[in-house]
Amino acid sequence: MTLARTAISVLFGGPSAEHDVSLVSGRAIGSALLERGHDVSAWLIDLDARWWRLPISALDAALPATVLHEPAALGAGGPLSAAAALEDLAARQPRPVIFPAIHGPFGEDGQLQSLLESADLVYCGAGPAASAVGMDKSIFKRICGALELPVLPWMEVQAREHAAQPERIERDLVDFSDGFDDRRLICKPARLGSSIGISIVRDPHDRAQLRAALALALERDDLVLVEPYLDHPRELETSVLGNTRADTVAFGPGEVVPGREFYDYIAKYRSGDSLTLEQADLDPALAADIRTAAVEVYLAIRACGFARVDMLLSGDGIPFISEINTIPGFTPISLFPRMTALGGYDFTATCERIVELALEQAASRPRHRLAADELP
Repeated sequence: MTLARTAISVLFGGPSAEHDVSLVSGRAIGSALLERGHDVSAWLIDLDARWWRLPISALDAALPATVLHEPAALGAGGPLSAAAALEDLAARQPRPVIFPAIHGPFGEDGQLQSLLESADLVYCGAGPAASAVGMDKSIFKRICGALELPVLPWMEVQAREHAAQPERIERDLVDFSDGFDDRRLICKPARLGSSIGISIVRDPHDRAQLRAALALALERDDLVLVEPYLDHPRELETSVLGNTRADTVAFGPGEVVPGREFYDYIAKYRSGDSLTLEQADLDPALAADIRTAAVEVYLAIRACGFARVDMLLSGDGIPFISEINTIPGFTPISLFPRMTALGGYDFTATCERIVELALEQAASRPRHRLAADELP
């Protein structure tokens, strides 16, 4: 199916630590759809959650992304409140399909999706509930467990409990670490992406190390996840496209080979020495099992449109599901579009397929609002 010329509004930026990554993803998506002949508009949400409608020149790859930090200098109309921007989008004829390219909190946690639904706008990707579940790694792990899909054991640390009883929580974490041959732990915010706020606790018995790791993660979220650290696992990613079991397909898995001890923010975006391989060298049967598991968890949280499922492969060949990203990256190093390309969808075709899936999902959505003649 070839997507006819469609009005599409790409949203990028967002009030989170992943703002700059989103700028790259959003501009790449918008530029690709524009080149294919679609009626594209570009919207920036800044770090203060203000909305700016940008001139289409903002999608020019030759324009440094840092220019977008000053949208007024580009001649952007705005800033607008979220309510005013949604009213603007809803008033346009034809109404655009919204393509959110906003990573992390606000973009992937259901907040944005709820706003878009309140304005009765068609948008790409997971709905509010699936987005919220996918963003919260602790809830996501519970769902994986219910499906009997392998996840690493974990403990949760809530900010208020830690503030009230830090010594008890530290003792519990030490006891937790003592249950593994390799006592190292990895500590991370439960609801953040791009490996921000993650650190390794090499010796949990060293309370200073443990406190520093918790403090770093708690700077970014009030819920922290602590897991056993796998020694040099293989980091695998799988792309998923679809709305229903009948049309959902997984691509990959690809593999990330970090240039540092693990794939943290620096290894992803700054060091330049990490490798991202769109086709991991795996036994075909294992690769098929990984794709099947990715589809199962995608459908289980009621995701739709697109997502990336990340796994860790232990030294003894066990894949552990790590997380799902309901708005994965579309940057030059991002595996999501590179894996779909191997499956027959180039970058632009991937974006168009996501828009098609959004239109299909909207067409199948029940109408909750009553017409005037249906009111009691």
